[in-house]
Amino acid sequence: MLTIISRIFHYGFANFWRNGWPSAATVAIMVLALSMFAGLIFFNAITDQAIDSVQDKIDISVYFKTNTSEDQILNVKRSLESLSEVKRVEYVSTDEALARFKERHREDELITQAVDELTVNPFEASLDIKAVHPNQYASIAEYLAAPNLSQYFDKVTYFENQVVIDRLVGMINNVNRGGFILTVILALVAGLVVFNTIGLAIYSSREEIGIMRAVGASNALVRGPFMVEGVIAGVLAAILSVILAAPAAYFTSGYFEVLIPGFDLFEYFYTHLLSIFLYQLLFGVGIGMLSSFMAVRRYLRN
Repeated sequence: MLTIISRIFHYGFANFWRNGWPSAATVAIMVLALSMFAGLIFFNAITDQAIDSVQDKIDISVYFKTNTSEDQILNVKRSLESLSEVKRVEYVSTDEALARFKERHREDELITQAVDELTVNPFEASLDIKAVHPNQYASIAEYLAAPNLSQYFDKVTYFENQVVIDRLVGMINNVNRGGFILTVILALVAGLVVFNTIGLAIYSSREEIGIMRAVGASNALVRGPFMVEGVIAGVLAAILSVILAAPAAYFTSGYFEVLIPGFDLFEYFYTHLLSIFLYQLLFGVGIGMLSSFMAVRRYLRN
C-alpha cells in the first residue's frame, strides 16, 4: 500500500512539472480565483467593521417624564439589562444631559449665555439602549410599549430611527447574501478550469495510460496521479495568493483607515494570517481535488 501511495505522489509530481504550461496556467487561474476569495475575506472584515461603526451610532433613547423618580428609572434600566437582546443601557440624568448640551454648544456664545440664565433644568432623564443586533430593536421597542413601563415615558426614539435601523439590517443581509453568491461563483469558475486542465492532461497521456493498463496497473495507480496534480495546483495557488494578498493589504490599508477610523487592514491580515492561509488552502485543495475527481471519473471510466 505504501509503495502504491508513494508511486501515485511520484507520478503526480512528475506529471505536474512535465505538463509545464498547462500546469502553470491552472495555477495562475486558481491564484486569481483564490485572490478574489481573499478579497472577499477582506471585504467581509471591512463591511463588518463599517457596520459595527454605523451600528454603534444607532440606539433607542427613552426620555422619562419629569415626575419620574430616579429609583423608577433605575428599575426600568435593570429590567432592560435582563433582556438577552440588550447589549448595554446607559443612564443619562438631567444634570448630565444639561452638561452634554453645554459641551456640544460651547462654541456658540448665544446658546451658552441662554443656558446660563436658566433657573430650571429643562432636560429630561433618559436611557440610551444598545441592542446586540440591529434587527432586535423592534422587539426592544415592543417591550418598552408595555403599559407598566410606558407610563413613565415622555418619548421613545425608536420610530424616529426605525428607517435607519431597517436599512442597516437590510445592508447586513445583502452583504452576507452577496458574499455567499460570489464565493459559489468563484468556486465554480476555478473548478471548471481545473476540470478542463486535468482532462487535457489525461488526453495527452492517453498512450501512457493505455500501457499502464496493459501491464496490469491498478485503477488507483492510473487515476491517483491526476488527483495529486489537482492538489498540487491548489496548494501552490493558496501559497501564492496569500503572498500576493500581503502587499495588497499593506498598500490599501491607509485608504480604508480614512473611511473607517481605527481599522487597519494590514494589521487584520497579519493577525489573521494563519486562518486566512488555512481558508485559502482548504478552498484551493478542495477545488483541485473535487475537479480532478470529476475529470478522472469522466475521462477514465474504463
